[in-house]
Amino acid sequence: MSRTSRTALLAALGLVTATGATATVFGATAGAATPGCTVDYRITNQWNTGFGTNVTVTNTGDPVAAWTLEWSFAGNQQVTQGWNATLTQSGAAVTARNVSYNGTLATGGSTSFGFNGSYSGSNAVPATFKLNGVVCNGATPPTTPPTTPPTTPPTTPPTGGKADNPYAGAKVYVNPEWSAKAAAEPGGTKVSNQPTGVWLDRIAAINGSGTSMGLRAHLDEALKQKGSGELVVQLVVYDLPGRDCAALASNGELGPTEIGRYKTEYIDPIAAILADSRYAGLRIVTTVEIDSLPNLVTNVSGRPTATPNCDVMKANGNYITGVGYALKKLGAIANVYNYVDAGHHGWLGWDDNFGASAELFKQAATAEGSTLSNVHGFIVNTANYSALKEDHFSIGDSVNGVSVRQSKWVDWNRYTDELSYAQAMRAKLVSLGFDSGIGMLIDTSRNGWGGTARPAGPGATTSVDTYVDGGRYDRRIHLGNWCNQSGAGLGERPQAAPAAGIDAYVWMKPPGESDGASKEIPNNEGKGFDRMCDPTYTGNARNGNSMSGALPDAPLSGQWFSAQFQELLKNAHPAL
Repeated sequence: MSRTSRTALLAALGLVTATGATATVFGATAGAATPGCTVDYRITNQWNTGFGTNVTVTNTGDPVAAWTLEWSFAGNQQVTQGWNATLTQSGAAVTARNVSYNGTLATGGSTSFGFNGSYSGSNAVPATFKLNGVVCNGATPPTTPPTTPPTTPPTTPPTGGKADNPYAGAKVYVNPEWSAKAAAEPGGTKVSNQPTGVWLDRIAAINGSGTSMGLRAHLDEALKQKGSGELVVQLVVYDLPGRDCAALASNGELGPTEIGRYKTEYIDPIAAILADSRYAGLRIVTTVEIDSLPNLVTNVSGRPTATPNCDVMKANGNYITGVGYALKKLGAIANVYNYVDAGHHGWLGWDDNFGASAELFKQAATAEGSTLSNVHGFIVNTANYSALKEDHFSIGDSVNGVSVRQSKWVDWNRYTDELSYAQAMRAKLVSLGFDSGIGMLIDTSRNGWGGTARPAGPGATTSVDTYVDGGRYDRRIHLGNWCNQSGAGLGERPQAAPAAGIDAYVWMKPPGESDGASKEIPNNEGKGFDRMCDPTYTGNARNGNSMSGALPDAPLSGQWFSAQFQELLKNAHPAL
């Protein structure tokens, strides 16, 4: 029987559908106690000796608490890497078992996992699948997969095109991994249902592991949370070569010259997953390369805060190249909204930083064939502590004829808080040619500064310093302090369109995740030890040679830090 007639026969019997590199197998469900399943085995890309596959399993029988899917390859295919399932192979036989977070499948429930493989010759779709020992269906026809990996994501926008503000009228994805950690903390259930960002801070984070969700697992979970309305998924794209050249605690895995790996092993796989039509109904917000571009303005030769690593990254251009490439690849996907990191007012608010940074953002946004249209907006204060709005003093105030700008705290900055800075940066970027509709995001995950230390009114007018210091909400020792700050609190809860030009207040940095270790900790993530995370450190030029203000006994950046989470709960404003 020819392949065409065999496919037609099975389709007529309602047993299989196959299109291109996809085969969907349907299992019998006769009788309530009979297990059943459908399996969507999709070859997402293929090259000379390798291929990538996404497998979606749907349980059409009774609910299960754990699952095992089995199949055999017809050729010499070998699984080389998997995610969201534990995969083993013996000869041609492959077994995929659920991992800790996706074992339960209700009737009608589904889950997805994926793998990369090698092959030579043909790469036929497996003929038979078994779920927990029960055959889902008989043979399926082989199909001809694409011969090259996809290079350009689909650009057709969803009905109506991109939303002006993706957060408007939409729910926002709650990361179940973060939510579980927050809920396990005393008092944590008060905030464990809040949406937070998903950090893709290394290549391995894309696929996940047996103990952590990968990108597809998060997107599949987002589809479940979406329901019939709109839902935003927030991703942090954060793995540049020579990452965070001035902050050792958040250094990354890629060396300064590894721009090729950044493109092919990091950005390309993310783009391929986000372009999957399965996720076309989600609004995907990408915040692109936190704390990268501003370093090329403030931490290079000629500045008192110069760092040799930042000189290297400015000279080789790989920050600019990487950001431009990411914006072009991700911006081409119809339901992706790129927001570029724009530092915070305590970093870029000074005259010699503000305009130069905006110009650099434009340069990056037009690098590698990207255009300004690939930028939907900008994000400020990511993983930082700057107060949203200082109510008790303004930049135009003076005390005894001395401007607030001359206070030790403000130190000639043009801005006193994140809201005024974000709105001013937005206006500057529009003046440089960015779309007039760009919106700003402000990370309010730990800038609440509440509790008993929150001032109720202005400081004494004895001097400009007593006036500012007595009235400021931000209780850091110095604006330059950024690591696990003592006294910090949760800020405004995530919300859409809270102020003019602001698309949303967000918790992009998940509360309770460390900024960096307070002492050197060996690790395989490329993360160094930064003395700014050491509570005994007496400072440097970036923080006016002040104490660091960091909490003690902190783990590596990104790891759960219970003491920080409890500090944020205690000092939350608005109070919980």
